[in-house]
Amino acid sequence: MGPNVYKMRSAEKESRGAMATTEMKPADASDPEGGQSPPTRSRSSSTLERLRQNLAFRSVWSELNGAMGDLGTYIPIVLSLALSRHLDLGTTLTFTGIYNAITGLIYGVPMPVQPMKSIAAAALSDPSFAIPEIMAAGILTSGFVFFLGVTRLMKLVYWIVPLPVVRGIQLAQGLNFAMAAVKYIRYEQDLGKAKSMGRRPWLGLDGLVLAIAAICFILLVNGAGDDQARQGGTGSQEEEDHPEDGRRGEKIRKFLGLIPSAVIVLVLGVAFAVARHPAAVRELRLGPSRMRVVRISREAWKQGFVKGAVPQIPLSVLNSVVAVCKLTRDLFPEKKAATATSVSMTMGAMNLVGCWFGAMPCCHGAGGLAGQYKFGGRSGGCVAALGALKLVLGLALGASLLRVLVQFPTGLLGVLLLFAGIELAIAARDMSTKAEAFVMLLCAAVSLVGSSAALGFLCAMIAHGLLMLRAWIMGVRLR
Repeated sequence: MGPNVYKMRSAEKESRGAMATTEMKPADASDPEGGQSPPTRSRSSSTLERLRQNLAFRSVWSELNGAMGDLGTYIPIVLSLALSRHLDLGTTLTFTGIYNAITGLIYGVPMPVQPMKSIAAAALSDPSFAIPEIMAAGILTSGFVFFLGVTRLMKLVYWIVPLPVVRGIQLAQGLNFAMAAVKYIRYEQDLGKAKSMGRRPWLGLDGLVLAIAAICFILLVNGAGDDQARQGGTGSQEEEDHPEDGRRGEKIRKFLGLIPSAVIVLVLGVAFAVARHPAAVRELRLGPSRMRVVRISREAWKQGFVKGAVPQIPLSVLNSVVAVCKLTRDLFPEKKAATATSVSMTMGAMNLVGCWFGAMPCCHGAGGLAGQYKFGGRSGGCVAALGALKLVLGLALGASLLRVLVQFPTGLLGVLLLFAGIELAIAARDMSTKAEAFVMLLCAAVSLVGSSAALGFLCAMIAHGLLMLRAWIMGVRLR
């Protein structure tokens, strides 16, 4: 009889548990009286909260300052193509502003939007490579990258490429930016022909003194980076021994963090541009540019593929997707949205729309991300603010803005580009073994001398494979 009593008590407990479960069960979504289920509302509110956090400023001035960190690359290329190939500046500003806002909302990091450099180089070096060829090259490149993203093949590429090869690509691109920046600073530029001219004079509204003063100002405000912040803000032993000095140093750091150095340089450049050519202000016209669908002939598709897409595709895959994802993981380890698949799809989708209307083909770039991070960008709100500025200028002034921007001191653009390039190259400092450093430097050297990221990538992959084979044969670890 004892066992039967235990069974009855057990059955009674199970019955009570089932009743409690039934009473606490939320209304089903299909129940007409229950309405939408709490889990569905919870997921939607969670998504909205995540998007809101992606656009939230960590610090207003720091984020606005970071937004200017990518303009050292963006402005010279767009201005050069607008002057030499009649690229519509208003249309490009409008579409790239939309791109900036969308990428900031999706990724929650200062994901840049930059012109495709190989396509721009082809257009500036070949007079026959006009707007139809530029747009054809952008559509073909973006279509290929989008295909890799949709099929998830880009994820395989991201997994296969070893870190030393990625660091070599970043080092080469960073040094390439830095060397171009030095040319902008030392020599006067003909942006319409993409050529350096005579030495820049020391004095004047675009003189060497102005550029050197801007470099010193940014160094004093921003320093070489924020390694202390990346290490969790741990103080040094001297600060622990002398707390008053530590507090004074912390106050100075907070004060310097409130100074928007890049914004000040940009505003100063605009003021000097107006001072150099005051009549340009009267030449501004209100209203957006008239958008037209670009007609692309069969010959334009052919030339766009051979001269533009073929050299651009390796650079887009390696620097605009693989290197960007690696750098995002280094700088923002808590952010998971910037995957090789998603970055490929956003890059491809934005050009498959904008290029048909004459907007410059764009991509994400590790250099732009490094530059915006250098100047304080930490959230998607950074690039969203930049996108809003581009959108307002594109819709309000259109192509007439070119009359002012063409007078912008190129020496100051060189200063912004210099710091962006150095910040990107600094990412290569984490190579800890001699074998890793060898592969990285080989990739960078071949990429710079051969002017081809694809060639540097190929040589570095072969070298890395041979080193791994040698280590396996010898039964040792790769060092």
